[in-house]
Amino acid sequence: MRQLVRALGLLPLLCCGLAAAAERQPFTAADLLQERSVSDPVISPDGEWVAYVSSAADTAKNEFNSDLWLASWDGSRNIRLTRTPQGESDPQWSPDGRYLAFLAARPADDDDKHPVTQIWLLDREGGEAAQLTTFPGDVSEFAWSPDGRRLAVVAWDVDSRKTKDPEATVPPIVIDRYYFKEDYTGYVGPEHKFVYLFDVATHKAERLTAARNDESRPAWSPDGRQLAFLGRESKDPDRDSRFTMFVTAPAPGSALRKLVEFQGENGDSSWMSTPQWSPDGKRIAYTAGGDPKLIYYATYGAWVIDASGGKPKKLAGKQDRNLTNPRWAADGKSLYLMLEDDRNQQLVSVSVSDDRLRAVTEGRREITEFDLGRDGRIALLDSTVDRPPEVFALERDKLRPLSRQNDEWLATRQIGSTEEISVKSRDGTRISGFMVKPPGWKKGRKYPAILKIHGGPVMQFANSWMAEWQVLASAGYVVVAANPRGSSGRGQAFSTAIYGDWGNKDSADVLAAVDYAVSEGIADPKRLGVGGWSYGGILTNQVIARDTRFKAAVSGASLSNALMGYGTDMYIREYEAELGRPWENPEAYMKVSYPFFNAGKITTPTLFLCGDRDFNVPLLNSEQMYQALKSRGIDTRLVIYPGQFHGFDTPSYIQDRMERYLDWYGRRL
Repeated sequence: MRQLVRALGLLPLLCCGLAAAAERQPFTAADLLQERSVSDPVISPDGEWVAYVSSAADTAKNEFNSDLWLASWDGSRNIRLTRTPQGESDPQWSPDGRYLAFLAARPADDDDKHPVTQIWLLDREGGEAAQLTTFPGDVSEFAWSPDGRRLAVVAWDVDSRKTKDPEATVPPIVIDRYYFKEDYTGYVGPEHKFVYLFDVATHKAERLTAARNDESRPAWSPDGRQLAFLGRESKDPDRDSRFTMFVTAPAPGSALRKLVEFQGENGDSSWMSTPQWSPDGKRIAYTAGGDPKLIYYATYGAWVIDASGGKPKKLAGKQDRNLTNPRWAADGKSLYLMLEDDRNQQLVSVSVSDDRLRAVTEGRREITEFDLGRDGRIALLDSTVDRPPEVFALERDKLRPLSRQNDEWLATRQIGSTEEISVKSRDGTRISGFMVKPPGWKKGRKYPAILKIHGGPVMQFANSWMAEWQVLASAGYVVVAANPRGSSGRGQAFSTAIYGDWGNKDSADVLAAVDYAVSEGIADPKRLGVGGWSYGGILTNQVIARDTRFKAAVSGASLSNALMGYGTDMYIREYEAELGRPWENPEAYMKVSYPFFNAGKITTPTLFLCGDRDFNVPLLNSEQMYQALKSRGIDTRLVIYPGQFHGFDTPSYIQDRMERYLDWYGRRL
């Protein structure tokens, strides 16, 4: 690795001398662009380095760019490996540790204006990264064979250059699929992705299977003689959430063996882990969903099945919590997993023989990724309420920092204190959450307060970094954030409590958190605001239609009339599973559309915001609610962000959105 460092002319990132500010500064909207995200930690085969991805805002180009970094295992050095404008992702070490492969959409030559995402290689011996694959369609995943001679590659069967060229004449869009819209994708066409076998030496690529619907998550057996992957077998995969795990010999045309069928997240494989072969190659661990009728309200669990077939065994079956990302311990006797609990996500170990669960990490934190080294070393991505996610080494049950991407910046900023709160809702249900107090908070003084509501609805606010909360706290607000029913982390019954009943119990739950802040003499009852994005915006609309005490609301990418959502967004499967078809069950749609059909009760000045390319919760929903309030003469405004999807990817728009939050609340609170 020293040779690679010398060849690239890179110097270690000096983190020991953090900037010492005479006085820490408050957070502002501009600070949202100062934070560097960290992801994808992977340990080198020799255990001496951890590669990871760090992304930062390039304000001059008004875009985010991700680069590859290396952290030495002793934590003394952080080295930036790439500096290209296109960005890199998904680093993976070759089995012998000589190469670091990654995904990037770099131009093939000066005339290539619309590059396709391909696999690139950095040689440990030095030199520039070299393009390895040349698929016509974007590569989305890849996996090294144990001997390093081949790759299992997942690529799209469409020429991505044609789809990316904005100057090309686009033919008419012909729709014949049940599921035909998707955020970032747009209108879903007939394209699919397949597993290919790629020879590293000859660069020859061959399709593994004959015609089959979307394939993903390839995984080689330890001896390299078998390959497991996920596929869709249904006659119409758009209509169900079934996934099939196949096992086959890694040769084109080999017979496929169906190992197990299981449920995903209503057709989405994002929750699915790559099949994990045990060290002896005799068993495979995987993640699976629960009752498909519950869609994403169902609890996810980890399972183990013999590689030869048979009945799968559910691990830690008594744990009514989401268990994800299984990885085998070196001895094959246990699995490491991430367990999501109330306001925390921890790394745990589960014994395969007796189901005994052991906490590997503890405390107030959220662990979102981890990697296991060959010698038992563990690198993980950890965040707390006062620190963004960074890479840590786990040694003797203690976390030791490896990456330090945000240390210098944070050393110059004031951080408001974040504390856990627990309140009782109207019917006595315990609701957990957080309260953030402004820097310099003084007991006995009442502050303007903002109720923040999370999206999902099946997710939770956790003991992790929330930059937006710190900006609001620095502006003088107390931030109140609750995990109402519908949230994850508290079990399936807690999540399904709002199934087909949006805005009823969960409105009462978040209002209970506000009542608590007021009763404690912390929040000024005459200066209350509320806001959220996605389902957070949906529940914001529900709250202001049921409670008029809020003096300002911010509703981002929201919906108030479910009848407008059916067929216009990407959730057709969820609508029909949870509410039925509108013409067959109109009462269910009317019930969850309370804010629109009770818009006459809303008095709260409300700011609506949305991206014009959002296919998740499309703009027309915000337009409709804006129009309803404007018709009644309620103080309202609609802000539309060009070219943005459900999640924004343009730095200036992210800062602008935060500044508008501050302005809207500031003028009224």
